[in-house]
Parts: sequence; C-alpha cells; structure tokens
Amino acid sequence: MPSDEPLDRAVREPRPSPIDVHVGTRVRLRRTLLGMSQEKLGEALGLTFQQVQKYERGVNRIGASRLFDLARVLDVPIGFFFDDMPDAVGGSMNGIRRAMGFADSQDAFEDDTLHRRETLELVRAYYRITDPSVRKRVFDLIKSLTPSE
Repeated sequence: MPSDEPLDRAVREPRPSPIDVHVGTRVRLRRTLLGMSQEKLGEALGLTFQQVQKYERGVNRIGASRLFDLARVLDVPIGFFFDDMPDAVGGSMNGIRRAMGFADSQDAFEDDTLHRRETLELVRAYYRITDPSVRKRVFDLIKSLTPSE
C-alpha cells in the first residue's frame, strides 16, 4: 500500500497557528526591548529557556494563565501580545471596535524600526533611568524634539 508521505508529514508536523506565531513574536519583542535574556524570562516564569524559545517561535501555544504571567513579568497589558496583528491573521477588528465605540488601535511602528539596534539601545537606556521624574523629563524632551503631528 503506497504511503502519502507529504500527507503523513503534515499530520505529524502541524504548522504553528499564525496567531501563536504573532503572540510569540510580541513576547520576543518586549523581552528584547527590556534587555532580558530568554534564560532570565524563563527563571521568572519557572520555565527553561528552551520553553521560552518555543513560545517565541509559536511552536507551543501560550495558555491563558501563562499569558497572564508573561504580561506581569514583561510589564505590559495582555492586549499587547495581540497588538498590530495583521488583518490576514485575525487583526481586522477595527471596524467592530469603531462600531462598539472603542478607539482605533494605535498606529504601529514598522517592525524593522523596533528591531534596529539603535531603538533597542535607546529603550534599554531609558529603562535604566531609575528616577521616575528624570525618566519623565527625558521622555518629554524627546517628544519636544519631534515634529508635531
């Protein structure tokens, strides 16, 4: 009996859900913006760095309680992990949000901007400022130097 090898492989190796991949990408983005290693994040969650890697690649799905823990450790609201989701993946909620009276989602930076070394270094340096009032003044300074919208 001939085997349908491509079909067999598809059954054994299911592709990660695009939503899981997107959520994992957002976990990696926030972790790197904070200058946190996969090992440190894993320690904070009681996981190995390999498990964090699987979450970040979307290979393993993140459950609700783990997502809650990630949001707490990474200091973001849970919705952060779903922000900027492409419409093709499931992010076409803007019409529904408007109809229900919610504001449109915030315009996203281009992904390459967030992943540039300069951006990461700037964010890391900003969060190393321990005095909240100094950090606020730096933030206000940077905003004052940008063109008004």
